[in-house]
Amino acid sequence: MAKYAMLRDALVGHFPDIQLLQAPRASDAELLRVHAPVYVSGIADGTVPAAVMREIGFPWSQAMAERARRSVGATVAAARSALRQGISANLAGGTHHAYADKGGGFCVFNDVAVAARVMQAAQRRKGRELQVAVIDLDVHQGNGTARIFQDDTSVFTLSMHGEKNFPFRKETGDLDVGLPDGTGDGDYLAALDNALQALARHCTPQLVFYLAGADAHEGDRLGRLKLSYLGMQARDQRVLDWCLARRIPLVLLMAGGYGVQIETTVQVQLATYGLAYAHWQQWQAQCAR
Repeated sequence: MAKYAMLRDALVGHFPDIQLLQAPRASDAELLRVHAPVYVSGIADGTVPAAVMREIGFPWSQAMAERARRSVGATVAAARSALRQGISANLAGGTHHAYADKGGGFCVFNDVAVAARVMQAAQRRKGRELQVAVIDLDVHQGNGTARIFQDDTSVFTLSMHGEKNFPFRKETGDLDVGLPDGTGDGDYLAALDNALQALARHCTPQLVFYLAGADAHEGDRLGRLKLSYLGMQARDQRVLDWCLARRIPLVLLMAGGYGVQIETTVQVQLATYGLAYAHWQQWQAQCAR
């Protein structure tokens, strides 16, 4: 948990002109676009079964329930902002292990799924459809996201993850790329290039959610991959360039990061923000032409 405050403080120090806003609470109506009513109410009032909380990984508390809502609300707000100015971010988010009726792997609600549904509903009210793509590069498969959108052609899910890592029973997404333990920079980036080419062949999104998990880094306790610091930057740059070349608004989410030294995780995520900031500047320059 300490990484969130550390990342916020680092961002303020390095990028003083980035606007940081408090995360709003996701409403019941927003959560219910994805999640089962009994699950939403159970998290709200603490009546969720103990077995469900064990699968999430920490005990219920009012503070936990509030944080879960605000984590979703931040992604919804970031999506709205991205559609206006090209890119926006949630300093947390990427809770991709949450299903419609349960949580898991430290994820309570699925912020990406809720935000995608909220943005699509807003566009539909204007008489437009919104094609969404999820580029999930957290080292763990986005099983909840894949399951939620399994039969939905309006959301394309790409997950590139450790094949033998958690979750041990994978769901079927639109494009799943499982990598062996120990995968390093070269093989990882080649696989990512292929995945982005496949995404371009299958989908023309108007909004991308990018889960930039720091847990693919070689210094992560849970990742089991071997990406260097420069490899992580090359990964992020590829995704940012892919979106910028197509003028696709991007929602950036930090997802997982469990460094042996927590400072390493913060350094990786701070570098992601540095690249994202440069991406925003390029987007603005394009708009000014």
